[in-house]
Amino acid sequence: MIFRLDLRSGVAPYRQLVVQVLAAVEQGRLHPGDQLPSVREVVGQITINPNTVHRAYRELEHLGVVEGRAGLGTFVCAHVRSGEDWGDLRSSLQRWVREARDHGITDATLEEMWRSALRHREVTRD
Repeated sequence: MIFRLDLRSGVAPYRQLVVQVLAAVEQGRLHPGDQLPSVREVVGQITINPNTVHRAYRELEHLGVVEGRAGLGTFVCAHVRSGEDWGDLRSSLQRWVREARDHGITDATLEEMWRSALRHREVTRD
């Protein structure tokens, strides 16, 4: 995997790395068991602080997309599926959004509901 940064995008560099890994998984370019480049490799690819790469990898771990294996590296989790496998889930989410909009819920409120659900997952995850 080759990372790219757009310093003019206004998006934090660590977030750009996270989004690129998520997109690679969704598009089927990364599969369960695939190893992400080491922090050193990423630093060599693009001019970036190693702490930024560590932060991105920690965020991906927190999201349950990758797992760090001591002394071995960072790998896509076995349970992660590509976007090709998400059709039913995507359809359900689209139906939910449509229904919420039909009830007059604004996009801003939908986003807050989503964030709240994610926070609830973090609390109940342990």
